[in-house]
Amino acid sequence: MNCSLQRARSALIFFSVLIIAGCAATNQPINQPKLDGSNAPIVEVDSDALADDSLFIGLAFSGGGMRASAFSYGMLETLQAAGRDSDNPDGLLPHVRLVTGVSGGSVTAAYFGLNGAEIMDGYRDDYLIRDAEKYMANSGFNPVTIARGLSGGANGRRTFGRFLNEALFHGATFGDLARRSDILTWINATDMANKSTFLFSPETFDALCSDLSRLPLSEAVSASAAFPIVFSPVVLESHGENCDYSEPDWLTSARFNPEATSVLRLHGKTLESYASAETPFVKLLDGGITDNFGTTALSIARAKSQNLHGPLTAQQAVRVNRLMFLVANAGVESNTDWTQQVGGPGGVALAMSIVGTSMGSATRTAYDTMRLTLDDWHKDVVEFRCSLSTAQVRRLRGTTSGWDCRDVKLFVGEVSFDGLGSDMRAQLNDIPTRLKLPVEQVDLAIQAGRLATRQNAEFNGFLRSVGITRPSAPAAGATQIAPTRITPDG
Repeated sequence: MNCSLQRARSALIFFSVLIIAGCAATNQPINQPKLDGSNAPIVEVDSDALADDSLFIGLAFSGGGMRASAFSYGMLETLQAAGRDSDNPDGLLPHVRLVTGVSGGSVTAAYFGLNGAEIMDGYRDDYLIRDAEKYMANSGFNPVTIARGLSGGANGRRTFGRFLNEALFHGATFGDLARRSDILTWINATDMANKSTFLFSPETFDALCSDLSRLPLSEAVSASAAFPIVFSPVVLESHGENCDYSEPDWLTSARFNPEATSVLRLHGKTLESYASAETPFVKLLDGGITDNFGTTALSIARAKSQNLHGPLTAQQAVRVNRLMFLVANAGVESNTDWTQQVGGPGGVALAMSIVGTSMGSATRTAYDTMRLTLDDWHKDVVEFRCSLSTAQVRRLRGTTSGWDCRDVKLFVGEVSFDGLGSDMRAQLNDIPTRLKLPVEQVDLAIQAGRLATRQNAEFNGFLRSVGITRPSAPAAGATQIAPTRITPDG
């Protein structure tokens, strides 16, 4: 009798799981139509905001859950410490003009893009050490959660996205970003159908005939962080029937240029699919699947500008003489216990391994591509500067005093766990890719971001070139790193 009851109970559980498996979280479209022309730029840099700024810093924050959010925050702390004094409390942070992010890194990117240096006062307490999985179904031992994950996604967008909005963004939209910030901010996801990077940009939303300015930042970030199985795809709807979309000339030229990169050609084809009935619903997952540094946007921005200096303005191009791009790579060594035996991986482990392999490949390719793009851009900026007449330099720069058209140096560095001690790396590799971590792991990742940035050769080369020594190590428990400035005698 007991055996019969047990078999009946097991059968009931089995069929219940099957039923629930067909009920994966389904997301409704997050975007709204736009019927009154093209979307405005994410950020329009006012010439007054540039002042006499000779520095341009770009940052890229990789995926990796809360570990990545904390690691990138540690990088920001080090930038704030460099050159900091009573007259300049935010160090190098005011010179950050571009930030791009993926998955966990997109949280820090979007929040910094919206608020600038102001985030340094509360980001750790408001987000990093809180439970961002508060509304999520996340038990790996719950068969219902597993079944829903394998059938499309265990969580909808209103779990993590809801927490982001409550803890950080408070309803802020891309329109608010444009009004409040002069930092060009790129949030990246993955378009599953087109197998391409999805960039939350005016050009993308023009093709969707959708209003980017009304889209909450929390929605874009939750799409960027929608890790397969854990989250159902975030959905956007094409409203192409409501407007007359015309592909921009720069994209047409790039798409049909035999020398254009495969990324640009795919981007053009993808936007064309949005504007037609070919893709009525766009399904988005974690941006790290296709580009774990969010650097595809840089290639697109270069093509879009159709000049030698873009995405720098002409004024920026003649005023700048030091460019630095740092990538915060919070990736860890994968757990491959299944390599120690004949069987496996299987089930969830197999699915996670496939996703991890894709992200690992995307990470390696992204940095190499970005490096080549930046090298070419650097040469083009110098060529542009040296093509200007004296009158043009005076108009754009305000003066010709000290002008040297070739005085532009580029520094590009990848900041990762590799340069840290073996004990620290081992501890960092034990930090899971989750959205909730113990406080000690959060602080370890922040400290790793500080140390890895301070040890980076390109970062230190940049500091020396602008007259700042390598920042000293922080005191125990400190939240900031005190810098030392070079004196004329030093």
